[in-house]
Amino acid sequence: MSFRNTFDTYSWDSLQKSIYEITEQEVTAVLRKEKIDLQDFKALISPAAALFLEEMAQRSHELTKKRFGNTIQMYLPLYLSNECQNICTYCGFSMTNKIPRKTLTDQEIIQEAEHIKKLGYDHVLLVTGEASKKVGVSYIKNAIELLKPYFSNISMEVQPLDQEEYELLANAGLYAVLVYQETYHEATYKMHHPKGKKSNFNYRLDTPDRLGKAGIHKIGIGALYGLEDWRVDSFYTALHLKYLQKTYWKTKYSISFPRLRPHQGEVQPKLEMTDADLVQLICAYRLLDEDVELSMSTRESENFRNNIIKLGITSISAESKTNPGGYSVAPQSLEQFEISDERPTQTIADVIRKQGYEPVFKDWEAFQK
Repeated sequence: MSFRNTFDTYSWDSLQKSIYEITEQEVTAVLRKEKIDLQDFKALISPAAALFLEEMAQRSHELTKKRFGNTIQMYLPLYLSNECQNICTYCGFSMTNKIPRKTLTDQEIIQEAEHIKKLGYDHVLLVTGEASKKVGVSYIKNAIELLKPYFSNISMEVQPLDQEEYELLANAGLYAVLVYQETYHEATYKMHHPKGKKSNFNYRLDTPDRLGKAGIHKIGIGALYGLEDWRVDSFYTALHLKYLQKTYWKTKYSISFPRLRPHQGEVQPKLEMTDADLVQLICAYRLLDEDVELSMSTRESENFRNNIIKLGITSISAESKTNPGGYSVAPQSLEQFEISDERPTQTIADVIRKQGYEPVFKDWEAFQK
């Protein structure tokens, strides 16, 4: 059994039709409820719910404050390699892009870690392209072991692995794994991933199941908004979340909200997701689930990130570099995508404080200026 069994009981076209047919009266009825279920979630991501954004935002703020308090977790991505064996139409690391490839050495990993540590971070997200030979399990395990003396919380976003490989990395000190389905529309997924191991839709879809069975402490899921209709992809993400929470109930979960950003090898969004749409979605997830962590990256603009802090987000990155060695080793190497919010860590921390929140760099320790 896996999520695929649940996934197969739903039809993309039927879901899409039902979401767009929801009325204002149905949204009003949902917002009167104290507890929101998956059927209600469809109403909250529908076009009809846009008129209720202020009410949704207020309720999202209250629920988040009740569960997470006035804190925002800070993290930073550490890109280890831009080697990749996949063709992905939307990614700067795609193997079809003729770019210089770089994989950090042990010494360079430590150099980057020392730079990040000086910024105050204790939570780091390791990122690579999907190249199992160049940056396989042994490379990732070695990187985790090198970084353990520097960081108390190590997460990763790399190629999907087998269960026993996740178990090996967990024993080495890995805390969390982020794996985005990109889109739950199988035909569209195939179109954007024509070659490489990532072209296997089912293997990627079953990755969170392997993570749950491996006992990974936290699993992050999501979709890349712009590849397909964000409303339907969001429902499938919520469906996936609820399945995982029921099946692997000891595990913590997070959801991220990446929108297509400029990169080497352009692809235009199939359906634009506006700022208001993204706010609506963040609030809808919070109303669905008080406990899930909601994360916001530097893909988004300064203004948007400033205004989203009070509306349901629980973790945020700052001063991110999306190229291997981007902090101190090779600042000019090619980025995976362009970031939008380039403000330094201290500036973001000050913005958070001015809104009455505390930027937290460790789960148990506030950031010291």
